[in-house]
Formats: sequence, structure tokens, C-alpha cells
Amino acid sequence: MGSPKSHLALEQLGHDLRGARLRRGMAIADLAVRTGTSASSVARLEKGDSGVGIGTLADVLGLLDRLADLIDIRKDDLGLALAAERQPRRGRTSATTLRRQQDKDKAAHGRTDVIDLDGASF
Repeated sequence: MGSPKSHLALEQLGHDLRGARLRRGMAIADLAVRTGTSASSVARLEKGDSGVGIGTLADVLGLLDRLADLIDIRKDDLGLALAAERQPRRGRTSATTLRRQQDKDKAAHGRTDVIDLDGASF
């Protein structure tokens, strides 16, 4: 069971589907065979029954490609923006991570490197 608004939209869709089918001079059974569904499913669609699967609806209306685009996460502008906000502002390279870990290890052991004037460390 859907909302009253969706129920009205499905009734209108069913009415339009029936009108399109009749303008083409097709019987319910012919449309069912062409779309690979049952005649009872087509009849239920024409009555605005909300229990018919969305895949069947898209198949009968020839909208399978548009159904795939309906919730395509690559086209979800709001979701992509929210995900971008949660991303770290600046990433660390593996060298930086290694250097920080080495600095922590040295501090924990209480030793420091001795650097001579030639720039070599021991």
C-alpha cells in the first residue's frame, strides 16, 4: 500500500497505459506477450495496482534503461557531495606515515641520531 499521492499517480499511469494500448489496437494478451509478462500483470497495471513489481512496470512501458538511471549512484549529486565532505581534506603519503612512525619509535626509546658536520647520521 502506498501513499494517496502515489496511488493517484499509479491510477493515472494505468489509465495512460490502457489508452496507449487501445490506440495501437492491441489486446492485453498481445502486450503481455510482447513484454514477456502475464496478461493479468498488464491488467493490474492498467488498474493502477501498486502490487505490480517495478521491473514489470518498466518492462511494459519500455523504460528499463531509465529505471537503471533512476538510482544511479554516479548521478546522485547530493550523495556524492556528502561523501566528498566526509573525505579527508589532505592525504598522507606512505613516506610521511613511515617517517612519523619512526619519529614515534625514536621518542619512545629515548635516543636520537647523532649528525656529524658532513651530514651523515649514525
